[in-house]
Amino acid sequence: MGVTGIGGLFFRSQDPDARAAWYREHLGIEAGHADIWQQQAGMTVFAPFPADSDYFPAEQPFMLNLRVAELDALAAKLEGEGIAVERRPEWTTEYGDFARIHDPEGLPIELWEPPSGPGPR
Repeated sequence: MGVTGIGGLFFRSQDPDARAAWYREHLGIEAGHADIWQQQAGMTVFAPFPADSDYFPAEQPFMLNLRVAELDALAAKLEGEGIAVERRPEWTTEYGDFARIHDPEGLPIELWEPPSGPGPR
């Protein structure tokens, strides 16, 4: 008996329908109260950060991290759709490759392509 995974992520929105549509259109996530997003099994990091962390903006209570495949291709697609994609050389690590985008209401989204294989590179 115990927790087997994250069952949902619920957050407030100024325009829930438009925000859900943005996630469906740009990231392929079935988002909304009646939608169920079937995701692939894989690693999940559940990590509280210090209140004064500068890893994501202080005015945001959390950052969404999404596992992705083919980060380069996804970044190019998003940029082609007018979404700013931030990449930094230091975001290529033994834990994989990372990029950042923001949803329409400013929530930071970290795109993470884990290393191929069972663990860190």
